[in-house]
Amino acid sequence: PGLAADMAKEGHLVPLGDDLANWMSDNYGAGSSWVDLGTYADANGKEDFYGFAFKMDLKSLVWYSPEQFEDNGYEIPTTMEELIALSDQMVADGNTPWCIGVESGNATGWTATDWMEDLMLRTTSPENYDRWVSNDLPFNSPEVLNAMEVYGQFSRNDDYVAGGASSVATTFFGDAPKGLFSSPASCLMHRQASFIPAFFPKKGEEVANGEADFFYFPPYASANLGNPVLGAGTLWTMAKDSPATRAFFQYMTEASAHEAWMSQGTFLTAHKGANLDAYATPALRKQGEILSNATTFRFDASDLMPGAIGAGAFWSEMTAFANGQDAKTTGDNIQAAWDAIK
Repeated sequence: PGLAADMAKEGHLVPLGDDLANWMSDNYGAGSSWVDLGTYADANGKEDFYGFAFKMDLKSLVWYSPEQFEDNGYEIPTTMEELIALSDQMVADGNTPWCIGVESGNATGWTATDWMEDLMLRTTSPENYDRWVSNDLPFNSPEVLNAMEVYGQFSRNDDYVAGGASSVATTFFGDAPKGLFSSPASCLMHRQASFIPAFFPKKGEEVANGEADFFYFPPYASANLGNPVLGAGTLWTMAKDSPATRAFFQYMTEASAHEAWMSQGTFLTAHKGANLDAYATPALRKQGEILSNATTFRFDASDLMPGAIGAGAFWSEMTAFANGQDAKTTGDNIQAAWDAIK
């Protein structure tokens, strides 16, 4: 989306028009969110719709072992309050709730930014999330520091994390979920995006055979912020206007255009008119339901921020946070890095 905005600013893209924008708002789950993502305002404040979202990725998921939940009598939580209460119950039962790892070579820290983004959507408004992405809401503001502290309640709690809080910074993100399948299990839950089964011991067969499943990372009931979803997506834009290109974008409004890809696997859509039975697997169908039931969708914040922040200071400072640095210092340091590039 950031690149698309740059291209629109430089005059390389043709607006898709209000009709397509209105169609998307009416027919996509969290529709206005997708329209906003593809909309660019010029220096005079004139807004045009340039980016048509087709193919989504979903991040707001918690993976678990159904057998472990059944053996312990645990229920799937539907609110953040219930998720925290479940985590506490697991500790009381002598179990460890979470596996968390943020090590990823030169990209170490990115998994912590995903936690932060999901929690920002659950502790403050979508508008504040957008202001955070653009730095109108500074990194050391109370709203951002609060989300970081909530993340710390999960990740810096020795009782909550397999290997203790000190292991978070050094555990490879792809190894973290393997604790779900050890015997005995070293953790019972893992928050990660839809791609993570590729890192499971059986490369994802666990999902197909029922050894692993997922649930929606739930919102706070007390916050009244609906069902926010964090993810990413592909935006289609038009560089040269023509009847054929217009016809192509019109075709992408058809449910059949989405269903053809849904049947191939790895494709998710927010199109509310698409037949969910077209999904290749039950897991994809469930992920598609989460997308279509979302009240708000927001793109991965670190991917929208300047590279020096989103793929720089944000990663490194969240790693420092995992190593014990306090939230205020972390927020101050990221904000200082942002101020330095303004």
